[in-house]
Amino acid sequence: MSEENNATLTSKIGGVLGSWKVKVAAIAVAIVAVGSILFFWAHIIAGFGLKAWSSRANANPIECMIQDTNDDSYVSCTALLDGEVVPLECGSSLFNIGCRVNYGAAAPKVREKNRS
Repeated sequence: MSEENNATLTSKIGGVLGSWKVKVAAIAVAIVAVGSILFFWAHIIAGFGLKAWSSRANANPIECMIQDTNDDSYVSCTALLDGEVVPLECGSSLFNIGCRVNYGAAAPKVREKNRS
């Protein structure tokens, strides 16, 4: 009796997996998964760089943008360093994982020492 149950169970599973609806659903899930990874790839790589930069600078990582908006292979990120928000540009390629401080068009803020 158990051999008959195994055979019918196998044929039912084979029938379900052989259905065109299951095949189409599996292909759709694969396309969505690959598309999501490709869409978020720059964000994922920049996040690795932000975490590495933050750990070396004793800063707290905040967040990175989703994509590189100006096609310079860097994603805009921010970190909190000594109570100040630091704008960063983090690489969006496996060959360029890391961040650099982005001052934009403004000159960096220079702290002068008290000369007393």
